[in-house]
Amino acid sequence: MTLTLASRLTLRDGHTIPLLGLGVYMSPVGEETQAAVRAGLASGYRHIDTARVYGNEADVGAAVRDSGVPRGEVYVTTKLWNADQGYVAALRACEASLQRLGFGYIDLFLIHWPVPQLRHETWRAFVELQRQGICRSIGVSNYTIAHLQELMGRSDVAPAVNQVEFHPFLYQQALQQFCGGHRIAVEAYSPLTRGERLDDPVVVALAKQYGKSAAQILIRWGLQHGLIVLPKSTRAVRIQENAAVFDFALSETDMATLDGLNENLRTCWDPTSAP
Repeated sequence: MTLTLASRLTLRDGHTIPLLGLGVYMSPVGEETQAAVRAGLASGYRHIDTARVYGNEADVGAAVRDSGVPRGEVYVTTKLWNADQGYVAALRACEASLQRLGFGYIDLFLIHWPVPQLRHETWRAFVELQRQGICRSIGVSNYTIAHLQELMGRSDVAPAVNQVEFHPFLYQQALQQFCGGHRIAVEAYSPLTRGERLDDPVVVALAKQYGKSAAQILIRWGLQHGLIVLPKSTRAVRIQENAAVFDFALSETDMATLDGLNENLRTCWDPTSAP
């Protein structure tokens, strides 16, 4: 299968999601985030990933409306923050996110973190939001295998997506295999290691070999592993560069070389000890 910027994955609920998305984590509130989203949409991105805690949902919504791209063509993800977990709180928080975004529905709504005692009631609210059509797809973020097993043991509805940190230096192979076995798509946040390993000699050598940037090598690795990849940038030139990963393919040997870089590096949260 030849991948393109328009390539989409069909989720377990029948909806489709673009394989490459623009993340806006820590993008400043205001014009900078709006300009980044507009640049992404102008470059061909059709997937924007935000969250309540990022503080820029309103900017994402404004940029989508200003872009000239029809709302129905743009896949927008947002996430429920920890302070909003619980059944009633989650329903209210979803409505608040919709108001900030200025949309009538959310393409994908994720539980941002597996908060103890509350996550089961939160998921029950998510199932209701999907039933009502307010959220077309529902999923989780930062869930380990144990968290997923608990969720699926308590609910007839499995998450469509699990968004986790994922890159060659945190190659979560067991988690990906588990998700694949249960038709849960894996999304990779911080696929560029937040810049911490872009100067790794192996990555740099491969970038030179393919005539690409180190970031493009890491993004392509994720795509070839079947991940939905969410690189973040607010610079138009970088946003465009991060999308220019469909005119080459890493060889099986080079994929294996990158797989071997795993060192369990986490640049963000570590959910492995979350009860």
